[in-house]
Amino acid sequence: MDPISQFKQERATDIAAMGDDEELKKKSLDWMLHADKYKYTYNYTWLGRPIIKYPNDIVATQQIVWDVKPDLIIETGIAHGGSLILSASLLELIGGDGRVLGIDIDIREHNRKEIEAHPMVKRIDMIEGSSIADDVMDQVRAAASKASRVMVFLDSLHTHDHVLKELELYAPLVTVGSYLVLPDTFIEYFPKGYYAHNRPWDVGNNPMTAMRAFMDGNTDFEIDRDLCNKLMITEAFDGYLRRVK
Repeated sequence: MDPISQFKQERATDIAAMGDDEELKKKSLDWMLHADKYKYTYNYTWLGRPIIKYPNDIVATQQIVWDVKPDLIIETGIAHGGSLILSASLLELIGGDGRVLGIDIDIREHNRKEIEAHPMVKRIDMIEGSSIADDVMDQVRAAASKASRVMVFLDSLHTHDHVLKELELYAPLVTVGSYLVLPDTFIEYFPKGYYAHNRPWDVGNNPMTAMRAFMDGNTDFEIDRDLCNKLMITEAFDGYLRRVK
């Protein structure tokens, strides 16, 4: 076996073993819960803009964008804009005319100004409105109709009903071989009531429960186990869905 094939085989074996390691999964989740005390995911930037992600998910995003080379990345949820900047910068590295479309029900003015002042804004379009509103979806579908490879990240309101509706609307836009990514599935594994003081989601009502309902009987998408198994510390447990047909 040539050295490159041997490296890939050894890596695949290790990743599969990690996926079976329940103790490691528990330790990873315990670490995430402890680190959240310090709002861990809020403490990073990407090219100068705050990005609310675990570093592992930033690297995973790099991997799937490089592999797929989409010409349109759709993101629901903008916040400070770091994720938009990440996607745009990856498309810039790939070359071509790829664009990022961000949707948020409330693009705060100070964040909009910072995004619009960033060099990567040349690849970014933004829509203010509900990600599931008819007029917003008309604009999203129009953009997707011009693209040959579409990737989607659903990171807006994290309640079951909202995410399930997003899945129903946005999944058909994802092209075969590309990804639909569901951040914040980890909510299902945090203690019940953890977010009850200031959020409408909880155990039993979150992106993971929506994903399970969406995937029940679905043959168009599969969970990328190889990717999910190696992350461990991630906002998207089982949340990297690859369209296979």
